[in-house]
Amino acid sequence: MPASRPHTLAAPGATLYYETCGTGPLLLIIPGGPQDAGVFADLAAHLGNRYTVLAFDPRGNSRTTTDAEPGALDVDLLADDAAALISANGGGPAFVFGTSGGGQIGLSLAARHPDHVATLVAHEPPTIMLLPDPEPALAGERALHETYKRDGVEAAMGQFFAENGLDGDDSEGPPDFDMPPEAAETFARVSGNFEYWLAHGMLPLSTYQPRLDTLRSGAPRIIVAIGEQSAGQPIEAMSQALAAALNITPTPFPGDHMGFETDAAGFADALDRAFKETRHG
Repeated sequence: MPASRPHTLAAPGATLYYETCGTGPLLLIIPGGPQDAGVFADLAAHLGNRYTVLAFDPRGNSRTTTDAEPGALDVDLLADDAAALISANGGGPAFVFGTSGGGQIGLSLAARHPDHVATLVAHEPPTIMLLPDPEPALAGERALHETYKRDGVEAAMGQFFAENGLDGDDSEGPPDFDMPPEAAETFARVSGNFEYWLAHGMLPLSTYQPRLDTLRSGAPRIIVAIGEQSAGQPIEAMSQALAAALNITPTPFPGDHMGFETDAAGFADALDRAFKETRHG
């Protein structure tokens, strides 16, 4: 499998860390929440014989550094970072995969920089504001934020995983078996990002409202991906609300919210099929 190559890119007020893997058309991966590029190592390896895969650490996370202490997450600023990464790696239009909060950033990227994006696969974005009644979900987000402020990171993350049906995922804690060194390093980095996400990232990502009028134009093409095992979870309703607002049918993808980790090979094939519809459609 192709090895990843580390890089940095100077951006306004930050130095962005990113990794590339493989050869072929550019495929940009936008992590969600506290994730970083390392979370997608297996997925990138499965795609590297078909694409040049670029995954990065968003501002506030892991190896990307900022000139000042990062404050509240700015979805549009992260979208501009994504556009800069595309420009620095061939200029696009690129294929884009954004998961969870990364899907929100991808929607901003597609609206603000449509010439940079061929197809966006938005995988289970937390589009709370598009729900028929967003208030119950918003109340839950505020309650989680209060848990963090009152009881700390561990209690808040436990609450988050339980409420979103992710109790069994590796993201909650270390697995019972020894992880390879690279996976252990990634787990440690991502765990270190939990506090920034809880304090400054979760609410901006959840309350971001996509520019629907711009996105409905059909360029770039938008695919809303929902995990087959996410049925009945809050994120399913949010993703369905986005698809309905864009007048498109959601596309089933393997696994649940973390399907790109639990079935990296199947998820890679699903992404490839989605992108091939653009190349050959």
